[in-house]
Parts: sequence; C-alpha cells; structure tokens
Amino acid sequence: MFSNALEDPGLISSDTVKGKKRWPKVEDHQLGFLTAQLKKIKDERYAGAVLLAVHHPPFSYSPPSRAGGSGGNHGSSTDMLRQIDAICQEAGVYPHAFLSAHAHNYQRYTRAVRFEGQDYDVPFIVCGDGGHNVNTLVRGRQGQVPREPGNGVDVGYLDSNPAIQIGTPLLLEKHDDTKYGYLRVSVDAKQLRIGFHQAGGGSLPQSRFDMVTVQLSDHTMVAN
Repeated sequence: MFSNALEDPGLISSDTVKGKKRWPKVEDHQLGFLTAQLKKIKDERYAGAVLLAVHHPPFSYSPPSRAGGSGGNHGSSTDMLRQIDAICQEAGVYPHAFLSAHAHNYQRYTRAVRFEGQDYDVPFIVCGDGGHNVNTLVRGRQGQVPREPGNGVDVGYLDSNPAIQIGTPLLLEKHDDTKYGYLRVSVDAKQLRIGFHQAGGGSLPQSRFDMVTVQLSDHTMVAN
C-alpha cells in the first residue's frame, strides 16, 4: 500500500468522515484495491502467507507521557491502521504480518487480535534502517538522557482505539536503533519466517539480530 502522500502521518485515503474529506487531494482507490485483494483471498480460500506492506508504520515507539522524552523522528499512523483493520474485518481476512519502514530503525511488535472467533498473533515490523541514517527510538528532553524500553514491554497505549477486537496488550518485542540492517523473509507451506540482520554483522546466520516465525494455518507464533 502507498502511504506516502504526506511525510507524517501515513495515509491511504482522503479519510472521509460524514462526507467531509480530511485530505481532499488524496484519492480513495487504495481502499477499493485492498478490499478486492482480500475478497479474492477469501473467495479462493488461499492458504499461503498474507503480508501487508505499507511505508508508514502503524506502530512506532513513543514513551508514555509520564516517562519523559519523546519518540523518534516518525510516529505511529493509527488512523491508517484503523481503516485497514475495518476492511480486513469486513473481508474476513487478516494478514499474517505487517511490514513497514519510514522510522529509521528496527522495531518488532506483537499484536494479539481476536479475529473470526480465533486468536491471532500478528507481528508488526518496522525496518527503516537500510541506509538513510539510523534514528534513536527515544529522544530526551533538554538536559535529559533518553531511556529506551526493554524487550517485551507493554505498549498498549499505542493501540488505544482499535477498530477490531484486541486480546492481550500490544508488545514491543525487540528493537535496534544503532545499526543498519535488512529483512530476510522466507515462507513454505506451513510457516512464515521474518529475520532482521544487522549490516556488517558477519555471514549468515551470525548477522541475524531477531527472528519471528508464524504458523500459517492458525496465525500463531512459534519459538525459533
């Protein structure tokens, strides 16, 4: 999906509410495109991996207000995600993973979704550190040293107004904001695997910093 009509936030439509277009110069044809693609997946009972890629991240870390500091150079595009979620729910199809960039670092989230009567574990991956600078996840206020989150931290406040039913709170599983890197995505009849590799980290698999594996049949994550 193309979300790059603005620098921030990311959007895929004019965002029409009660007949009024918030972004009147942006066309709405991507909504129809996504609807048609998901309908085709449903009608054909497609059993393979479904990935949704969009330039702007649905989630990008920013600390809670009480923690001080602020997020990196680019934040979450949650309005865009709500539109995507609404279309997915109407079609009865939810992706096995979301891929995005824009924020110049690596972030991996787990979003637990209750969908079509089943519990899905959905990785949301931000990989925007392929070559244009690397930005820290948190920026401190003047005179402060920014405090970065740990692994597996609850960041449910980033997903405060979802369009679909959510299970356990959103988790920031792992991140890297010090090195350039890239993703390696592989899939077979049973599993989708997405690994983040740090540039200059040696040969495979030594360069791999993170890995997530999703069972295609039931949208659950399995240990690596």
